[in-house]
Amino acid sequence: MIRGLNHNRLLRYAGLFTWGVIGLPLLALTLDQAHLAAPESAQGALFDGVLRTWLAWGVFGLCYAWLTRGLGERRIGALDHMLVVLLAGGAIAISYYSQSGLGSILLMVVACVLPWLMPVGLGIALLVVCEFVIVPVYLRGLDFSWLEAVLQASLYVGFTGFAFVTGLVARQQAQARDEQRRLNSELRATRALLAESVRVNERTRISRELHDLLGHHLTALSLNLEVANHLTEGVAQEHVHQAHTLAKLLLSDVREAVSRLREDDAIDLGATLRPLAENVPALRIAMEMPEPFLLDDAERAHVLLRCTQEIVTNAVRHAQAEHLWLRYSLDADGVRLDARDDGRGAEIATIGNGLRGMRERLEAYGGTVQIETAPGRGFRLRLHLPLSAPAERVARAARGARVPARAPVPR
Repeated sequence: MIRGLNHNRLLRYAGLFTWGVIGLPLLALTLDQAHLAAPESAQGALFDGVLRTWLAWGVFGLCYAWLTRGLGERRIGALDHMLVVLLAGGAIAISYYSQSGLGSILLMVVACVLPWLMPVGLGIALLVVCEFVIVPVYLRGLDFSWLEAVLQASLYVGFTGFAFVTGLVARQQAQARDEQRRLNSELRATRALLAESVRVNERTRISRELHDLLGHHLTALSLNLEVANHLTEGVAQEHVHQAHTLAKLLLSDVREAVSRLREDDAIDLGATLRPLAENVPALRIAMEMPEPFLLDDAERAHVLLRCTQEIVTNAVRHAQAEHLWLRYSLDADGVRLDARDDGRGAEIATIGNGLRGMRERLEAYGGTVQIETAPGRGFRLRLHLPLSAPAERVARAARGARVPARAPVPR
């Protein structure tokens, strides 16, 4: 059962278990206080303190359950940061109203999940503030001196620091695994493109060999048999005529085989691009493309693959998006890619090395890229990659045919 849970769920359930177990000593403290309280004078204050204690305990559990849902798989916003502060406040309130150190134990739970919810610097500052805010609890509830209270708080700082570092290491390892999964997806896509390119090159080589060697020799054989047909008579001429007919049929079959090989030498971009959408952490990718999605030019196919990889990388690393939509289409002008995400966006699109490299790849083949973004509205990229193919052939490709690239014009 435990093996079927990932590290995020294990951390979530461990924290909820600790929160639930804390309820047992709280219940014992509540019963003990009720037993020791005076029958008349302290009943109202006792009831008020017990109510606040259990309210803080409930708030802590609800905040923790909400914050750890989809831990490491969703975008953290301002509401989550507010709930983190409320979570820490709930732990302090438990100690304050129950006059015990139970809240400090829950602060260690908070410390363990902080690296997933806040930047490292803010997380450390929040933990230090919480540990010293709880000092008055030790003074009032446990009758500590100032020195004893500060030493006790310092001790819990060490415990929470250890829990925080443990959570930070777990977070870094999770990020490393996610990055490895993304790189494996890119590797599979590159391998698929390489396999398609090797297949196309091999078919092209075979078709050239058939055309240049077999075709040449069969043509020479057919010409010689035609000459022999005019030089012979009788039964011999009949056999020569039959051989000439067979030679022409064989030459026709070779030409048909070569044509079929050349017709099937397109790269399947669908098989190449789909691995990029698999096993990408914290990002759901929806791809829409023609079926089949074929392209003759291996270099343009490589450009389209690298651009798609860069879009996926930016959505994961920078945009902090949860969804990415990729729509490929073919028209008379070439291949178009409309990509958009639901990330945080930006006021101004900053052109980094990735986008600059994408633009340079496209411009090398006459392509363009347009970027649209706004705060809270994600990024949208429109890519255009010309195929340099006649319009009627591209139109056939949009209906499922292959798209051959035109050879460059000699200058």
